[in-house]
Amino acid sequence: MQTRSLAVQLGYAGLIPFVALSFAAWFEVPLLDRPHFLLQTYAAVILAFMGAIHWGVAMSKQDRLSATQLGLSVLPPLLAWLALMMPQTYGYSLFIVSFVLLCIFDGMLSKHGRVPSWYVPMRIRLTTVVVICLILAALAAVTR
Repeated sequence: MQTRSLAVQLGYAGLIPFVALSFAAWFEVPLLDRPHFLLQTYAAVILAFMGAIHWGVAMSKQDRLSATQLGLSVLPPLLAWLALMMPQTYGYSLFIVSFVLLCIFDGMLSKHGRVPSWYVPMRIRLTTVVVICLILAALAAVTR
């Protein structure tokens, strides 16, 4: 299987917990008695993973941009950690902003050839679903 195909499949499979847990935030789902905690911790893991992608790309290059990319790659896990310490609705807000900003950063790096051409369109689709799920869960948190 090609790396691109596998990356795309794994990326979309990674949406399953976002969708399931945002659904569980609205409805009682057996075995998911803490959907907000589970969703936010999963969002933190994924945000940290996304930062790690940039760490890896930056480590493979030796130029000025790689230093910036390396430095910025540590922000997603730090923001995720901060979001986990915040009250729930603020945490959701920080996760949403972080995922959107990281997607924008990916787009900027794409213009410099730092990520494959197929990566950013996939990231935009994935980020859109993630943000919608986080917004829906945040709404459930304030209305339930």
